[in-house]
Amino acid sequence: MPILVLLIVLSFVFYIFYKIKYVRSKRPAERSWLSAKSSIALGLFVALFGINQLFLFQTAVTYIVGAIFIVIGSLSVWAGIKAYKFYLPHAVKEAQEN
Repeated sequence: MPILVLLIVLSFVFYIFYKIKYVRSKRPAERSWLSAKSSIALGLFVALFGINQLFLFQTAVTYIVGAIFIVIGSLSVWAGIKAYKFYLPHAVKEAQEN
């Protein structure tokens, strides 16, 4: 599945991008907002990796490990989205004050 590989690579690139922006940021609300965005990207990476493994190998161990990756990745995406929605107004207010 070449599309899955492309999505896996893109999500990892976005994770690295947001972590670099996180390190370079000085404002606390913006840092939390960027951390939430990187959590979403990392969750997508893990979940897509689990889905990709299901297509590559058809063993019971792969199904178990793939399911665990999908669940952990999905929970990370969900938590990242909740944090993103929480910190977005704080980051906007902080940016307007400066």
